[in-house]
Amino acid sequence: MAVEAVNEVRLVGRLSGEPVVRVLPSGDELTVWRLVVDREADKSGPRSPGVDTIDCVAHRPNVQRIAARWSAGDTLEVQGALRRRFWRGAGGTASRCEVEVSVAKKARA
Repeated sequence: MAVEAVNEVRLVGRLSGEPVVRVLPSGDELTVWRLVVDREADKSGPRSPGVDTIDCVAHRPNVQRIAARWSAGDTLEVQGALRRRFWRGAGGTASRCEVEVSVAKKARA
């Protein structure tokens, strides 16, 4: 029996700062932001971080329009897929994982 591959991410957290629009060399625009997600209480000790900070990116114009209305500290719910992005820097090839967001909204209290 074959197992279907799944790459789905759902996060609820606080927006760390204003979303930023970046223009790629191709002329395409994308919007990037960081989401701070609280961790559940962990028994591994007091040195464990209490949050995860996760990079998010939106290529879809409808998500970009929604993100333009957010402010730092807003609580958001995003859905998308985990992507690993590569680029060449002064020190050679580098990479980073980020969530490519397909659905986003302010979370209700």
